[in-house]
Amino acid sequence: MKDNAKVIRTIMLIIPFMWVLHTLSKNFMVDPDFQGFLSKKDELLAHESLWVVIIRIHIILATTSLITGPLGMIKSIRVKFLKFHRWNGRIYVLSIALNYIPGLYVSFFATGGWLSTVGFLILNTLWITTTLLGYSYIKKRQVLAHSKWMIRSFFLSFANMIIYIIVAIFHNALSFSYDTSYTMAVWLCWILNISLAELLIRKKIV
Repeated sequence: MKDNAKVIRTIMLIIPFMWVLHTLSKNFMVDPDFQGFLSKKDELLAHESLWVVIIRIHIILATTSLITGPLGMIKSIRVKFLKFHRWNGRIYVLSIALNYIPGLYVSFFATGGWLSTVGFLILNTLWITTTLLGYSYIKKRQVLAHSKWMIRSFFLSFANMIIYIIVAIFHNALSFSYDTSYTMAVWLCWILNISLAELLIRKKIV
């Protein structure tokens, strides 16, 4: 069990950093104007330039949470460098709190129409709620409750990566339409992630 837990923790450290590198290079170097993504939208955006600015802010804040999140999960850092852990945690919470409005904005222009929008609204609400609950519990010095809620929050931070994987499976591999694949991915990303977080919490693996 301990070996499995160690493997899972290692994966939780490596994957976020790899995904951050992928996301930043793709959206700020390969396709900085998001033309590839915009070409898959159901209809043209009336304020495309504003959408691009907001999505950039959304991505920067999301990747910040993916960098600070794993650092908060490392027990040795929490024990030996408590001050760093606290400031790292504050940055994590702030990046998610500040991301609520950009996330809300882009939700209303999601590929797949209102079904995708509702899925994103649920995701955004779960993400900020779990994060703020985790923060509130540590302020009350309830460390165990804090840890559990932060694990839930951290797993929801992987939503974009899971969306990417699910779309690749259903659209590229199984030939579902892009809109249908994307809508399914928006819902499955938070359902699967929060379920996995609950499983790992109950198994006391993280």
